[in-house]
Amino acid sequence: MKDSARAGDAEATRRQHAKGKLTAYERIGLLLDKGSFTEVEGLRRHRATGFGLEAKKPAGDGVVTGWGTVHGRSVFVYAHDFRAFGGALGEAHAAKIHKVMDLAEAAGAPLVSLNDGAGARIQEGVTALAGYGGIFRRNTRASGVIPQISVMLGPCAGGAAYSPALTDFVFMVRETSQMFITGPDVVKAVTGEEITQNGLGGADVHAGVSGVSHFAYDSEEECLEDVRHLLSLLPSNNRELAPVEQSGDPAERLNDRLLDLVPVQAGQAYDIRAVIEEIVDDGDHFEVHSAWAPNLVCSLARLDGHVVGIVANNPSAFAGVLDIEASEKGARFVQFCDAFNIPLVTLVDVPGFLPGVDQEHNGIIRRGAKLLYAYCNATVPRISLVLRKAYGGAYIVMDSRSIGADLALAWPTNEIAVMGAEGAANVVFRREINAAEDPEAVRAQRIAEYKEQLMHPYYAAERGLIDDVVDPRATRSVLIRSLEMLRAKHADLPARKHGNPPQ
Repeated sequence: MKDSARAGDAEATRRQHAKGKLTAYERIGLLLDKGSFTEVEGLRRHRATGFGLEAKKPAGDGVVTGWGTVHGRSVFVYAHDFRAFGGALGEAHAAKIHKVMDLAEAAGAPLVSLNDGAGARIQEGVTALAGYGGIFRRNTRASGVIPQISVMLGPCAGGAAYSPALTDFVFMVRETSQMFITGPDVVKAVTGEEITQNGLGGADVHAGVSGVSHFAYDSEEECLEDVRHLLSLLPSNNRELAPVEQSGDPAERLNDRLLDLVPVQAGQAYDIRAVIEEIVDDGDHFEVHSAWAPNLVCSLARLDGHVVGIVANNPSAFAGVLDIEASEKGARFVQFCDAFNIPLVTLVDVPGFLPGVDQEHNGIIRRGAKLLYAYCNATVPRISLVLRKAYGGAYIVMDSRSIGADLALAWPTNEIAVMGAEGAANVVFRREINAAEDPEAVRAQRIAEYKEQLMHPYYAAERGLIDDVVDPRATRSVLIRSLEMLRAKHADLPARKHGNPPQ
């Protein structure tokens, strides 16, 4: 009976494959270590009647639930089976998901959902909607307790889209997965706009425009392989540390290439990803949200085998400024790392916040404050390193010493100031410059003076705002030694129910 339940309807399986999609069991087989899956409630059937439901009671009720291992560590999973009711959620279907979510939280192990469903089962009415409520409540309760990963492998419409939005990471597959609250037909009826499902809520839209999805892939196989890789970088729960791997990359390896990768001129662009690759173990880092807000890079990597979260301004995209999207992206990543005991390394090269009417009207103040709040609230080891420029409020927000960084470091090329020397001179010496016979000569003189007095590499260090000015070539070894010193860090937050972060 179990074998026939797993095999499902042959014609439904053929249709699923014809769409270029795998079945629920095939997906679980790719996600988990071979032979490790143990199914829960695989023979459960619904008890609903009416609208022909009593004549159709497939085993499993359209969802496969259970647990197995990924790289030898326990992981819980549920996978919608589109072959039964289109993966639509009913009362029994929801009860199975509730069961596996409760087990994951009790066992302290990650939860992965493989989503490919048609939403609530209309024939079951409000009981189906109540089932979603139980999922949302459990997503919220498990937030920051166990890692939660949503993998979108088919349609996800209406209220069903809120469960993935409540989880830590969302993976999508191009052409086959879509997410939206109201579909193209409703959009056309209400607004007159015509758009396809992928144009409205496809993988690239959510990975690059809305920021709902963290990753987008061309195939299910690629997608699930990276889910396995992400799990290898995460602890099982908030009481553990991420797995440590022995590294063949020497901790004391010098970073001579950094002298060429980062131009001395503050206004010259470069890709911060190359810097990260030079510093971390074997040049390997796993970037989150790579297509969204590219002016800020957020990555998981290892330093001497230990997992760290890296937040870095990227001068190759919009000069590395902080804007609304970059702030929200960074805040979410910092909060995740803090929740799961992952130390933070912040690489700073920021000219400020992006000016503009659009940014102000869309709430750069409250939304930029999210990143500030996330850093101030984080209790994990925190190291910031200023590579070149760090101006104004953006310097403070990028984990400066004043908001609680454990160690604040800088390269000799650092320029830490309220603003750039040119802008500062124009403000401070405006009258003198305007009254001068040769304004440009006076401006150049005052710019040079401002740089010499307030922006030299040791100005912040002399005032205790930078702990050390380090040789760029020693960056990797300095970070590794510093993180080793901070590994046993313990910090308590004030007694409170929870904070009230900016929205």
